[in-house]
Amino acid sequence: MQSSEAQSNQLTFTLENGAAASDPFSYQTAGLGGPLLLQSTNLLDTLAHFVRERIPERVVHARGLGAHGTVEITTDFAEKFMCSPEFRMGQKHPATCRFSTVGGASGSPDLARDPRGFACKIRTKSGTLDWVFNNTPIFFIRDPTKFPLFIHTQKTDPATHLRNKDMFMDWIWQNPESLHQMFRLFSDLGTPMGVRHMNGWSGHTFRLVQCDGSWVYVKVRLSTDQGVRNFTAAEATRLGGENQEWSTQDLYEAIDNGKPPSWTIQFSTKTEAEAAAYRYDVNDLTKDWYDAVWHDVGKLTLDQNPRNYFAEIEQSHFSPSNMIPGWAPSEDPVLQSRLFSYNDAGRYRLGANAAQIPVNCPLSTVANFDRDGHSTVLGNQGDRPMFPASWDPYRYEKQVVFPKVNLKPGAKVEHFSSKIKDIDYEQPRYFFEQVLSDHDKANFMDNWAGALSMVSCLPTFC
Repeated sequence: MQSSEAQSNQLTFTLENGAAASDPFSYQTAGLGGPLLLQSTNLLDTLAHFVRERIPERVVHARGLGAHGTVEITTDFAEKFMCSPEFRMGQKHPATCRFSTVGGASGSPDLARDPRGFACKIRTKSGTLDWVFNNTPIFFIRDPTKFPLFIHTQKTDPATHLRNKDMFMDWIWQNPESLHQMFRLFSDLGTPMGVRHMNGWSGHTFRLVQCDGSWVYVKVRLSTDQGVRNFTAAEATRLGGENQEWSTQDLYEAIDNGKPPSWTIQFSTKTEAEAAAYRYDVNDLTKDWYDAVWHDVGKLTLDQNPRNYFAEIEQSHFSPSNMIPGWAPSEDPVLQSRLFSYNDAGRYRLGANAAQIPVNCPLSTVANFDRDGHSTVLGNQGDRPMFPASWDPYRYEKQVVFPKVNLKPGAKVEHFSSKIKDIDYEQPRYFFEQVLSDHDKANFMDNWAGALSMVSCLPTFC
């Protein structure tokens, strides 16, 4: 992503139009000590641009960091299940990754107890594939309508503008399907040692699609090659207080010092029949595949720091709807809602032409009938007609493959909201009893007790 422009100490200072200017502090007045003149272009343009430096902050995942690198396909496992040439062994693609905390604002500590976003933009010749993952295989919800409401519990109270500790606890009492993720969050997994020492998971189930439309379900894991390491609550609090950008600095310096972090890309698949026979709904985002068999697919390596964080990381945009042939969504309702909401968030935050920002551009040529709008910077698709004109026909890909999915007999539109069941308590219990060590359990209890100590009113007793 680095510019090819040569670094030079002899650059001429200019105005925004490129015209040379005397110095950055100059302005014009009506005589010595007189009032400013409207023709003081340097001053007026500087002030006007300054108050427009900030773009809308992400509502979630606002506190971020990232880098560039590559995704290399090192095995033939994926090509057995998908028609994409981009996942054949030996393929190598440029990539950009952004890591983030979920609930905090952009200036919050990047070591805060929180799930971590793990988003990766893979630029292939067939289009851009966005993996918008987390550092956890599950999440707090399985009903898409609950997402904005859950995120509100992480934000400030409308009256006090302070974070209300009661709201999160009240959410847990009312929505016990969140327990599994809550257990992970209050273990030491909730405070990873930066981003180099954490895994990434798709969370959602996706589909790998063959050329004949047949498919299998797939989950993705990005296993850190640096080893999983976490901070205790005390360590995270101390280091985060000393340096709110600890994770950001750790990633930057590792790459800058020639120690690029990497992750092994792994897939786990289930056929439709295997999914139907599975004890848990494979499209329930609150459920893990504890029996998953993981197969190595490739390697993600981050070896290039951004030259300009705002241009290359803050302006980066990711959406699970950015897919390539051979990759398709499952029926997971939370994933289905994200297919719309993420691109919609990008259009709000960056404008209708967010995909024309260099960090978001696909390698392949974009050719459609979308035109104009703010920040149209890539030629506005030239002089091609703005509708499918007979005299300038497009070539239409006849081989686009969609997964063959049969609707259930008698399917109809329904209002739906999931209910808590006894089975929802199985995986939290398994995680606590079987996954956590005695040391981890002790830390979990300390972390949970610390959180409860800040709650003013437990719903059971209010």
